[in-house]
Amino acid sequence: MLAEPADHALGRSRGGLSTKIHQLVDGHGRPLVVLLGPGQGGDSPMFPHLMARLSIARPGPGRPRTRPERVRADKAYSSRAIRRHLRERRIIAVIPEPSDQQGHRKRRGSRGGRPPAFDPVDYRNRNVVECGFCHVKQWRGLATRYDKLALTFRGGAVLKAIVTWLRALGDTPYLGAGHPGTSAPAGALTLA
Repeated sequence: MLAEPADHALGRSRGGLSTKIHQLVDGHGRPLVVLLGPGQGGDSPMFPHLMARLSIARPGPGRPRTRPERVRADKAYSSRAIRRHLRERRIIAVIPEPSDQQGHRKRRGSRGGRPPAFDPVDYRNRNVVECGFCHVKQWRGLATRYDKLALTFRGGAVLKAIVTWLRALGDTPYLGAGHPGTSAPAGALTLA
């Protein structure tokens, strides 16, 4: 986000005007990409924007890494377009299929195709993003948006991401309960 959006990333949701923080995090819950959207905006339409901004520099020479091994996400990201995008890039999708999509597929019979592959054991590691958001919401300015401009609010979210990375990379251990330093495998992304 380089320019202030016309709507200031504000949208009406159940609780009134709000902003939704969309994050792409690594297997340990550390943010890699932070984007904003209006409160009523869906999660699924933000997926291509999150993946397009993923760029992890390699140590030494070489292009930055833009393709993770796997993506863990909740049912909100279980669309055909997202699964096709991940399949084309040879990324393993660990996304459960919602019951309504299962019903549609079963009603179509043999034309409905096979159910998508799903690893419930790997999906258990998706909780790191929930723990990470608990830490994001500890900052009062991020839990309740006081900033008028979306750029300022995103700056706070990016600052929180920097603090998270400094704690992870620093030599001082952080002993907070539920800190996103769990033992999830590296190379996996989790969507918020």
